[in-house]
Amino acid sequence: MTLIDVLDEQGNPTGEAKTKAEIHEQGLWHMAAHIWVYNSNGEVLLQLRAKDKDSFPGLLDISAAGHVDSGETPGEAAVREMEEEIGLSVKPDQLRLITQRNIQQPIKDVGWQNNEIDYVYLYRFDENIKDLSMTDGEVESLEFIPIDKLEKEISDPEQYKKYVPHGDYYQLVIDAVRKGLEEEK
Repeated sequence: MTLIDVLDEQGNPTGEAKTKAEIHEQGLWHMAAHIWVYNSNGEVLLQLRAKDKDSFPGLLDISAAGHVDSGETPGEAAVREMEEEIGLSVKPDQLRLITQRNIQQPIKDVGWQNNEIDYVYLYRFDENIKDLSMTDGEVESLEFIPIDKLEKEISDPEQYKKYVPHGDYYQLVIDAVRKGLEEEK
């Protein structure tokens, strides 16, 4: 059984570790790693969450993401999640940390309170996504979406329904990808 370190609101470890279910049911602070994969064509890789996921099944979401296990660093978790969810092997120094954000989000469908400190990374991938494998059953499919299209769809209330409701977070990532592409020129 995997345990997750419990944090205080400032992100300091409390010395406790609990299961994912306990963390969410009790609304405890914890860490997660989010990895947004993009390519030099200005597209962001989104995953279609599996239909049997407990939260937001069948919606488009972050390229790869997951909780930071007890004793693990956010970078180590990012590497592990990319391998587990989309079959992409990288090293921590290949990821670019763009921000750390605290979120407090009730997940009404399952009765959770998600209090999370997210470490948000970018990773450029210019190869064929058909070479990636989704072996853990969490991801149904992968799709590169042009950032202009993503920006348009998240601002359209009807189109936005097909995405996990991350709100302004999408725009933060879009802006970071654009900035990354400019710096890489």
